[in-house]
Amino acid sequence: MSTYIRVEFARHFRDGYNLIFALLLPAAMYILFGNIPSYTEFELGAGNVKFYLMISMAAYGAAVSTVAIAGTVATETMQGWGRQISLTKMSPSMFVSSKMIVAATVAGASAALVFVLGAATGAEAQEGWIWVASYLIILLGAMIFACYGIGVGMAFKSESALGLASGLMVFFAFFGNVFMPLEGGMLDAARFTPMYGYVALARYPLLKDMPAGVDMAPDALWIPTANLVAWALIFVLFAVFATRKAKARQ
Repeated sequence: MSTYIRVEFARHFRDGYNLIFALLLPAAMYILFGNIPSYTEFELGAGNVKFYLMISMAAYGAAVSTVAIAGTVATETMQGWGRQISLTKMSPSMFVSSKMIVAATVAGASAALVFVLGAATGAEAQEGWIWVASYLIILLGAMIFACYGIGVGMAFKSESALGLASGLMVFFAFFGNVFMPLEGGMLDAARFTPMYGYVALARYPLLKDMPAGVDMAPDALWIPTANLVAWALIFVLFAVFATRKAKARQ
């Protein structure tokens, strides 16, 4: 298993798509939007606007990394790689676990890169635990999208499935209050989208002391928590259903 994990790391880091979209794109987006002097230096909650944007870009990058890597379980299985793995000592659970380890590691690296850039360019939080808590929430929350990637891969059983899954992540982010603050009816609708609860929980340590009714104040903690749990269940069921249906067609 350790050998396969090393091979997976080498393969994914040689892949220009993963390198650009999973690691470098979120960092570039933070540099672009997180360093606009007209507003990013303003205080916000227990830090500043730069820290808020840093969390947003790190969470997006971690989620996309997880989708891109975990989703290869499905495409490789449908293309016959699973038969090759079955000839080795690796069990199916070990195969999937190795993918999850690689996905978590790359997601962690993607988020860490954005956090390092944030620290270097003036992202601030009043207490050190906010940095740690936000990073851990990003890393753990991103793993729910692994099931989403597997489900899409199994449902469409082609290499283009991962492109579709990653493309939909951009849609989820725009309408999930990730890239820009939404208001009114758009914000109400965003509370039901997959990325909303995940990113809102990552921002919560920064914003938790802001009074209700103030611009960009967080929802009550149960709202993003319920969103994250609900979508985790939906993605798990989707992955299971898509996997069973794909195996039934074989």
